[in-house]
Amino acid sequence: MIDIQKKISYLKSLRNQKSNYLNASKKLKMYFAIAGNIGAGKTSLAELLSKHYDWEAHYEDVIDNPYLDDFYNHMERWSFNLQVYFLNSRFRQLKNFRNSNKNFIQDRTIYEDAHIFAPNLHAMGLMNQRDFNNYQSLFELMESMVQGPDMLIYLRSSIPNLVSKIHKRGREYENSISIEYLSRLNERYEAWVSTYQKGKLLIVDVDEIDFVENKEDLGQIIEKIDAELNGLF
Repeated sequence: MIDIQKKISYLKSLRNQKSNYLNASKKLKMYFAIAGNIGAGKTSLAELLSKHYDWEAHYEDVIDNPYLDDFYNHMERWSFNLQVYFLNSRFRQLKNFRNSNKNFIQDRTIYEDAHIFAPNLHAMGLMNQRDFNNYQSLFELMESMVQGPDMLIYLRSSIPNLVSKIHKRGREYENSISIEYLSRLNERYEAWVSTYQKGKLLIVDVDEIDFVENKEDLGQIIEKIDAELNGLF
């Protein structure tokens, strides 16, 4: 009898916590973001979470992006153009967030462009110093005009898992992505996350889960997000 009462009390507590979150989130417009290497599953998770929480989703522009094909065929020539395009795209998304009344989730952040992708291209000799300085200056200006995510969800993945997912989704322009390139990005992601202080950080290891096909795996992520959100109110 005592165990049943404990369970009932626990369920009521969870219901109250969810109610408090829903009421608070209606009053406080919040910005969520998903970070992670190429192929980690950011877009899929953003879509699933936006449906579950009724968040307004903004995705990385890979369909109408005019530079992606050229970049992967000739990285040195098109690296600056591509990075400026992404920087502009994500800055516009954040501007839209200011004008929206809904909670907002973003597939990759403006910070990843500036702290991971552009520095990596520069370090690999694929973006010259002049262009890199120009890019950094533009980012610093934009950064001064935006806020960081209230919660960042980082999808941590091994290289074999990334390669498998990249091949599975079959984007032609990604066929030339090398393991060395992915490894360099992974190293920079881990370094960036280790010092991240913009807001709440939730790290999800995606090597052993499939939140797209397995509802239980998605449920585990949602439970972790709810726990972090409850701590915000």
